[in-house]
Amino acid sequence: MNRKDLDPTSSPYAALGIQLRRSREARNLTQTELGEAISYSGAYISSVERGIRPPSRRFVEVVDAYLATGGTLALMLDQLEHSILIEGFPEYAEKEAEATAVRLFQIGVVSGLLQTADYATAYEQAFVRRGAVTQQQADERTRFLLARQERINRPSPPYVQAVLDEWSLRRPIGGSAVMVGQLAHLERLANQPNMTIQVAPLSLGENRPFAHPVTLLTMPNRSLLGYSETHQRGFLERDAETLADWAREYDRLQAEALPLAASLELIRVVRKGFESAP
Repeated sequence: MNRKDLDPTSSPYAALGIQLRRSREARNLTQTELGEAISYSGAYISSVERGIRPPSRRFVEVVDAYLATGGTLALMLDQLEHSILIEGFPEYAEKEAEATAVRLFQIGVVSGLLQTADYATAYEQAFVRRGAVTQQQADERTRFLLARQERINRPSPPYVQAVLDEWSLRRPIGGSAVMVGQLAHLERLANQPNMTIQVAPLSLGENRPFAHPVTLLTMPNRSLLGYSETHQRGFLERDAETLADWAREYDRLQAEALPLAASLELIRVVRKGFESAP
């Protein structure tokens, strides 16, 4: 990729990627040569340099040592992880990029991988108005989210199963126009072969299995990882017994959610309601 094609504002990790490229080129190494030296693929290094994949902690430490950067990349990663993302999420995002299947359940807001740019922007602006983050941080988080979404459209995308809380469809994030676009986007996604979208109706009441958002990742070796978060932090779950419980509860959630056709019809009905709103 030509130097001019690397945009430092394209994602939160783009600046780190550009610094990696500069350090690599200073040693007159190609991506493949660097990868062979540190046991990573050239494709992985390319994706990090382009800012479309968050680098792992181990990767930046190995590269810093091999290229003798004085720990520059690790420092940049520290700053990124503490400035725009809640604790625990960068580790999850790294695993998400490797997963072959993603099972999502979100409460009160459309799951990030399914959001439109307008919806994501409107959601982040609320944090800016409350003074929780700066405008730059909000913009970076939105760019990072959109970069994560690119993997859904890659040649071999993961299979995504999403159960949306009905309130996430009705909660007016960004106003009627934004919601119309968001709900129409869900309708399009629901017709993709690697997508299953269902709605957990409000009528489930206290019988809804999960009280917090939950994600289950199926990794290439078929192992499971889980992710959930509170207002302050997120965490990866690796305990096999806990993950088995989560998987059973997710299966129950899918069984109790509306069927695919009924879910799509509810999304359409809610969208038409926003279209006719004054």
